[in-house]
Amino acid sequence: MRWAEPRVQRAALGVLGALLVALLVLPLMALLGSITPAELSSGLAHPLVGPALRLSLITSGLSLAAIVVLGTPLAWLLANSTGRPARWLESVLQLPIVIPPAVAGVALLLTFGRRGVLAGWLLPAGGSVAFTSLAVILAQSFVSAPFFVQAAISAFRRVDPKLLLVARSLGAPPLSVFWRLALPLARPGLLAGAAMAWARALGEFGATLMFAGNLEGRTQTLPLAIYTALEADLRVAQALSVVLVVVAFALLWLARALHRRALAGDP
Repeated sequence: MRWAEPRVQRAALGVLGALLVALLVLPLMALLGSITPAELSSGLAHPLVGPALRLSLITSGLSLAAIVVLGTPLAWLLANSTGRPARWLESVLQLPIVIPPAVAGVALLLTFGRRGVLAGWLLPAGGSVAFTSLAVILAQSFVSAPFFVQAAISAFRRVDPKLLLVARSLGAPPLSVFWRLALPLARPGLLAGAAMAWARALGEFGATLMFAGNLEGRTQTLPLAIYTALEADLRVAQALSVVLVVVAFALLWLARALHRRALAGDP
């Protein structure tokens, strides 16, 4: 039968794959191809853009710094743990990737809001972290941290354990092994995870809207500015969307390049 021919089977598989490629690529082509350079420049000159861009860069940068500082030691410990509690903790840390952003926003409100479980401890005077720039940082950190932690765990697990064992046998303390040996060897994987986490933080929308609100100049990041502009000026929303797509693609390309470098064993 003709369907038994390898060429026909490959063609059928190619058609099925092409349908998914079209679904993913055509909307991006429509976004990028339906705006002229003049319209892009005009949209980016809108008064809504500057404050949102500045806030996004500051908050995502701070959230990334917090994730790297706190997540790197955690990833090292999990990478070198084999017990069931470590496996459970690793699974729990991945939950923010799969839970809906609205759920993340509600969870953050119930933790850091005016009546949250940590409200009295963080702000004894009765204030609230919610609807502040700090809330934006917390929301971005919550949703993007798993991307860095998982990449860091994988990077540390690729480090040759024999090298670590030799260092320990020569008398190097655990902190020196981590700082002077494991970190340099895992650097490409760590940088790739940081790029993915930063891209996720820049694109965060749902949890930020629920927990931090949409206050121009205080909590309105680029995705929230797109949401606001869409109600009044489609071109402004499209221009901001183009910026985010370009930045996300650049960070994704960087992350993939660093990942390939890590797999190749280059420090």
